Amino acid sequence: MAVKRLLTEFGMGSSLRRQDYTQAAERAVKGALWHNSINLAELFGKQKEEMQITVEVGVQNPDALETDKIAAIFPYGQVTVIPRQGGLDVPRNDGGKPTVIANVAISVALELGETP
Repeated sequence: MAVKRLLTEFGMGSSLRRQDYTQAAERAVKGALWHNSINLAELFGKQKEEMQITVEVGVQNPDALETDKIAAIFPYGQVTVIPRQGGLDVPRNDGGKPTVIANVAISVALELGETP
């Protein structure tokens, strides 16, 4: 069977004061998802549970991500979260913890049979 990527969505989220990389990533994922209603699986005669969802998360400290919390946002599908170096830490003038920004790329793929 050939797995085909059919859709990619992007999102950005932040944690203003707590330097919480997971929270920033969760906000980025929700921002990308909550503005869409994607009936992709049904278009190809598949079940939503068959969707293979890859979430790439870019933050300055990828080891700080709680990938299980990010994956739990998705109500269906086979979710893989891949932490990556990226995003942005913005220093604060008051000396507090920096504001952190997470970027995400969400890709959805399905097995669609043999390709010619």
